Amino acid sequence: MALKCGIVGLPNVGKSTLFNALTSTQSAEAANFPFCTIEPNTGMVSVPDVRLVKISKLANSAKVIPTTLEFVDIAGLVAGASKGEGLGNQFLANIRETDAIIHVVRCFEDGDITHVSGSVDALRDIEVIETELMLADLESLTKRLPNLEKKARGNDKDLIKELDLVKRAIEALEAGKPARTVEISDDEKKAFKHLQLLTSKKVLFVCNVAEDEIESGNEQSKKVAEYATSVECLSVNISAKIEAEIAALETEEEKQEFLETLGLTETGLSRIIKESYKLLGLITFFTAGPQEARAWTVKTGSLAPQAAGVIHTDFETGFIKAETISFNDYVELGGEKGAKDAGKLRQEGKEYTVQDGDVFHFKFNN
Repeated sequence: MALKCGIVGLPNVGKSTLFNALTSTQSAEAANFPFCTIEPNTGMVSVPDVRLVKISKLANSAKVIPTTLEFVDIAGLVAGASKGEGLGNQFLANIRETDAIIHVVRCFEDGDITHVSGSVDALRDIEVIETELMLADLESLTKRLPNLEKKARGNDKDLIKELDLVKRAIEALEAGKPARTVEISDDEKKAFKHLQLLTSKKVLFVCNVAEDEIESGNEQSKKVAEYATSVECLSVNISAKIEAEIAALETEEEKQEFLETLGLTETGLSRIIKESYKLLGLITFFTAGPQEARAWTVKTGSLAPQAAGVIHTDFETGFIKAETISFNDYVELGGEKGAKDAGKLRQEGKEYTVQDGDVFHFKFNN
């Protein structure tokens, strides 16, 4: 499953600069004026994972295929966007199908880069964006409510359930609360997801700070971190400027050397991916052989047949067993043969819960 994240934020917070850097493209024009992104931009990036590199070398794999992350960047939102102000409202539909929202927040001072509100205030900026997303959701739900009420009179259980969810979501939104605060049962999750509400999604707040504040943060980013915790979301500090400089370097060696000169161990992309996976409860498993070594993504708590189904639906329906080696055993024992000889290759059945880093070989009926 490829993770899909929608990037939102006010104009001039570094959204497009970050998008360009993360995807190593210049497809989103970065300029010092509002609304420079006038079409939604989509970029795919490979998820960096040193474990996959180690596995591929031990398996002598001809190909290495990492899992991917898709970014959707939309025009900067402003106050009144839900009512047609600015350009961002035109593109909200493009992030309704995303798994999570990356909310870029300006946490740096720079007199050369204008701020739409005239000053830097991270929490105020967050409130502007979240209000617009809530208003957009409220408008979407109130438009569909009359027709849904009419159809639900036929006593269709699914429609009645959907109507109840819509009413509860409207109640929360009218109270100024995002849709993700609505309490739903396990059997309502699928129907709730189908509502495609912007504020039902988990949010990763990305604090765009000065180059020397990535590790320490600043007063603004610390306020964002506290707020994120209070709403059960996460935050991370990055510098879009540094990410742009890293993206301009050609080799991995140059990028690593540049990071070391700054006292950093990883790129902003790595930080964002790690926190996105944590936010959404995702883990990675691997398959490896002479043809290819590949990384796959599943939800935490997934069973072995579900992991097999990520590769192909036939693998899940015909699942027999999963030959399993933990990543640590795979590396420490020199690959599949060494792990097997040491008795570390396990035969796991349908009830096995996938662990992060598992290396699988699935057996299934054709």
